[in-house]
Amino acid sequence: MTVTAAQLLLYAGAVLALFLTPGPVWVALLARALSGGFHAAWPLALGVVIGDALWPLLAIFGVAWIVSVYSDFLIALRYGASLIFLVMGTLLIRHADRRIDGDSRLTRPGMWAGFWAGVLVIIGNPKAILFYMGVLPGFFDISRITVLDIAAICAVSMLVPLLGNVFMAAFVDRVRAVLTSPDALRRTNIAAGILLIAVGLAIPFT
Repeated sequence: MTVTAAQLLLYAGAVLALFLTPGPVWVALLARALSGGFHAAWPLALGVVIGDALWPLLAIFGVAWIVSVYSDFLIALRYGASLIFLVMGTLLIRHADRRIDGDSRLTRPGMWAGFWAGVLVIIGNPKAILFYMGVLPGFFDISRITVLDIAAICAVSMLVPLLGNVFMAAFVDRVRAVLTSPDALRRTNIAAGILLIAVGLAIPFT
């Protein structure tokens, strides 16, 4: 390996700073945690990991060329993600009075629905790729890195946000557990639906 532990530690700090910057992933995670608790939110965190591995790889192997070749495909993914979150938010608001643990069309797909929501929201977030394009060359010599270096960089890129997202989902789940009254349930579901719609509206313009 050519990458040192100190370089990886500094890079981990930069990734943490990116995680602490609110964006579409935060909004989507909060929305699912509010509507379905930790059980609904943690698969989204796993889906986000896919993008957290993809973006560093794209930056390392020449993101400018890849995006120029697949630009239409990435645009389609972005608008597809937008549509999905708009539909999810609308359904949640329409069924705001339904009990959180009830059979809801929003949460029925369960783990896979959350997982693919995470994949779509991270792929549809260009802030991430701009971050990696700017950060990686500043921390590592891309011309000299090895396969093990790439694995270590991707591991840091995935692990830091994953731990942060899981912690956030658990925290929101604890807060959600005290919202037992029908009025609180309705307000929570409406808020979660608005957050999901906000993700759908923000993705095409971010």
